[in-house]
Amino acid sequence: MTVWRKLSIFVVFAIVLAMITVNVSAEEKATREECVAKCRQAAEMVKEKGVDETMKTIMDPDGPFIWKDTYVFCFNMETGIMLAHPQAPKLVGKMTKGVKDKNGKLLFVAYANIAKQKGEGWVDYLWPKPGEKGASAKESYVYRVPGEDLVMVSGIYKD
Repeated sequence: MTVWRKLSIFVVFAIVLAMITVNVSAEEKATREECVAKCRQAAEMVKEKGVDETMKTIMDPDGPFIWKDTYVFCFNMETGIMLAHPQAPKLVGKMTKGVKDKNGKLLFVAYANIAKQKGEGWVDYLWPKPGEKGASAKESYVYRVPGEDLVMVSGIYKD
């Protein structure tokens, strides 16, 4: 085999491997355990670095609270005001209490109720996947920052 032939085979192999790697990482899905860990990490950051620094970090597109196919967002459970949402920055500063899923479930009321009653838990609902119109089954982990009215939320689609 000539050097050029070997080099050609190597290049084709490298391209195929790169395409497979990109495809696998694009389909990588977050887990329930990761949602729990990231919400708790964000809550701990509030205690260590304060609310403002934590909200900036949550909003950072290259930060630790956006990973795989999900992210953490934060709202005030008493006022219903969105404090940080990296995928929908236009929601920051807006009232969330009237947001409903496809079945009419008041999502932020459900989140706040879990946070107030239990401090943490899961909420099931129907929500469109990015770029889709139809609703898909989704579940979000809700975690109240201890001693605060702040709630961290992170969700995954079930299918």
